[in-house]
Amino acid sequence: MPIASIDFSLSSPAVARRLIGATLLVDGVGGIIVETEAYDRDDPASHSFAGRTARNAAMFGPPGHAYVYRSYGIHWCLNLVCREEGHGAGVLIRAIEPVAGLDTMRARRGLDDVRLLCAGPGRVGQALGITHAHNGLPVTAPPFGLLPAPLKRRIVSGPRIGISKAVDQPWRFGLAGSPFLSRPFR
Repeated sequence: MPIASIDFSLSSPAVARRLIGATLLVDGVGGIIVETEAYDRDDPASHSFAGRTARNAAMFGPPGHAYVYRSYGIHWCLNLVCREEGHGAGVLIRAIEPVAGLDTMRARRGLDDVRLLCAGPGRVGQALGITHAHNGLPVTAPPFGLLPAPLKRRIVSGPRIGISKAVDQPWRFGLAGSPFLSRPFR
């Protein structure tokens, strides 16, 4: 089956759409990306909106690298940097359909329900073993593995989740009908 390549120099919404259906692995653990959100420096909901800081510096780095941050002081969240270096755009990985390393994910998450292992960005981070040590690493080289999505897939979009600014921006993307989404699309 033909696959859609992932060109990280594109806009964050374009990259977010292309990542749907791609396979993401970290040290051989992971699965199919079923939900993403796009963020850009001109977007008031983005970590890059106010400019470069020590916390978000990786988001201004080369495209195709990881931007990892801690959410609510608890969860490590994984973003993939896009556009040109210095721009400050990325795609948050919101949900994955687990397919590789299920026992490892279950142990890390402390639960058996495969549907809940990676349904949400904090869960993705925990299940994949994401830490700040992954921040700035290229996602096209170990410990990451990234295989492009099949060309034929049905993608839905809608507003992003859990933000208070630019709430109506339809930059959340998902694999239509997937039971592994963090929340259903309306």
